[in-house]
Amino acid sequence: MKRWENAMRISFLAIGAGLVLASLPTASDAQRADNDIFPRSIALQQEGHQAQEAGDLDQAIDFYESALAADPRNRSAIIALAQVARAQGLPGKAIGLYREALILEPKDIVALTGQGEALADKGALELAREKLAEAERVCGAKCPQVAALEKTIASSASKRVVAAEALVPTPVVATVKPATGQN
Repeated sequence: MKRWENAMRISFLAIGAGLVLASLPTASDAQRADNDIFPRSIALQQEGHQAQEAGDLDQAIDFYESALAADPRNRSAIIALAQVARAQGLPGKAIGLYREALILEPKDIVALTGQGEALADKGALELAREKLAEAERVCGAKCPQVAALEKTIASSASKRVVAAEALVPTPVVATVKPATGQN
């Protein structure tokens, strides 16, 4: 009986240790470079790009999300999802997706300027200007992405001014009829 109890304790510990070891990242994951994306993820991303080019944004989203399921480090798929979100008029979602890409690579100029453009779309012009300054430090002033962000900020700034002018109330003068003595 005593032997059976000891065997059960040891097997329980062995199973627990096995589960812990199985949940650890494998050596091959630790040795992969940041830009070494699984081929399946790249193939799904390319299918998403084709769907996006064809104008099928829902299908593109499905492919990009599948690419990320195959390899969560596929920064290009994250950026593509953010671009689709902007195309759908969802700048808040795009900002978050660009943030995820910037966590993987803080100096990614496409993600940096894309987030700045999404911030400008949302009306956060001061934050967009901060992203512009950061992008200029990374890429320089002659970078095409920086020029695109400058244009988006200027466009958003002019839209905000026009919108504010459109909201100026016009005074309304009410005319009062004199009361006649009749009830």
